[in-house]
Amino acid sequence: MHLHRPSPASRILSVLGTTLALALLAGCTSVTLTNLTPTSLPENPSQIYTFTLRVRTNSASTVDAATIAPHIVIDGQNFPMKPSPLGQGIYEFEYQLPPGRDAMAYYYLVDYTIVGNGMTQPGQSYTAVNRATVMHRYVLSLEGNRGPVGARVGVLGRGFTPQDVVSFDGTPTRTVYESETSLGFFVPSLPPGRNYQVSLASSAGTSPIGTFRIDPTSVVVTPSELRLAPGQQQNVTFVLTNPAPAGGILLDVATDVPESVIMPEVVVPQGQTSVTVAVQGGKPGTGNLVLKGYGSGGQVTVPVTVAAP
Repeated sequence: MHLHRPSPASRILSVLGTTLALALLAGCTSVTLTNLTPTSLPENPSQIYTFTLRVRTNSASTVDAATIAPHIVIDGQNFPMKPSPLGQGIYEFEYQLPPGRDAMAYYYLVDYTIVGNGMTQPGQSYTAVNRATVMHRYVLSLEGNRGPVGARVGVLGRGFTPQDVVSFDGTPTRTVYESETSLGFFVPSLPPGRNYQVSLASSAGTSPIGTFRIDPTSVVVTPSELRLAPGQQQNVTFVLTNPAPAGGILLDVATDVPESVIMPEVVVPQGQTSVTVAVQGGKPGTGNLVLKGYGSGGQVTVPVTVAAP
């Protein structure tokens, strides 16, 4: 019996065939990497930031799911990622930023094994280099998204300054600085029954906050007309249809005869439906008290006359 040994050419073709099969096997593998980490990360006292990656294989994939091993390469260091409680195929890594830093460069690297046709082959996928910056100033939320004119609303965030001003569609509001993490503003005297885009303006630029709806409401003012002598005082009562919300309601009362009318700021306290203030006559004159943002015409007008006795 004669045995036929494979020729060198046959052996070469066999190796090439196996290599080609593995290459085709790898080519039909589909692994998709999605970076779920935002480019801007709100600063926190711990300086620990979470990086999140989603790894997906398509229905025709030959990747052994048990072998998927995601890594993050950040600042030149390679770290393994752990499965996230957010869901299957999502991985996380918590990185503590060194002191004095506010930016990071990183990319994801995923190792896995390709299987099929009785063969296995290592595979690897990676993302482009990504960058993340720590925000020292940001807005988290409005404490409310609707209310009447004059309502006080809080803004929560970080990096606030006394120079910050909240605006409604570009119209500045009366803004109160409370702390680096808290601001307050009073809903401005703008037409009710519609939504406004709220933003925060400062020397660093303008940042969107959210949407706020101004609800219509009404105020009854008693008396409906004032007649005073110079130095004389008379009480004026403002009555709301509903109790004032948390923080109270600032009533935007103005006058076109400021030298003739002397009166304090009008604020209906939280939970109350009315407030009474004393109005004093100044120099002789005739004009009006005007409460903006209320009434069917958008304002309530109270005629005022200050005349010598």
